[in-house]
Amino acid sequence: MAKTNKRGKSLWLIGLLIVLFSVGSSIGVYLLMDSRQEASANEEPIEPEEAPAPIFVKIEPFTVNLQDDEYSDRLLYVGLSLKVGDDKTKEVLEQYMPEVRSRLLMLLSSQEADALVKPEGKQRLANQILTLFDEPLAEPQPPLDVTGVLFSEFIVQ
Repeated sequence: MAKTNKRGKSLWLIGLLIVLFSVGSSIGVYLLMDSRQEASANEEPIEPEEAPAPIFVKIEPFTVNLQDDEYSDRLLYVGLSLKVGDDKTKEVLEQYMPEVRSRLLMLLSSQEADALVKPEGKQRLANQILTLFDEPLAEPQPPLDVTGVLFSEFIVQ
């Protein structure tokens, strides 16, 4: 009977150790999960940064005669807006609008009708318009931040 009593005590001891280990593990997992939830609850929600509102300078439409080899009357009617990077550039362009329009008129009237009817021709013209603003409108002048040319009307006749 001594052997049975010893064996019974060791089974009870093993069972008790298993129960204590299970309870300890459960408490550890609970505390770990609870601390993660508290940490995520304490964090402020991250709001996405709003992109700054775009700034556009609208230029009244132009009607210009185009270059043509056959001396026929070809016209371009174009309305456009300039996308600028800051308010200072917008102010400078609005202040010097007569000079801006003059430069655009000279550039537009030097174009050929056949090139402008193709999408590549329109893109090339937009790039040429952007380069117009590399040269200062006045001295001294802060650098202009003209980032895009957007055509709102474009008719070749």
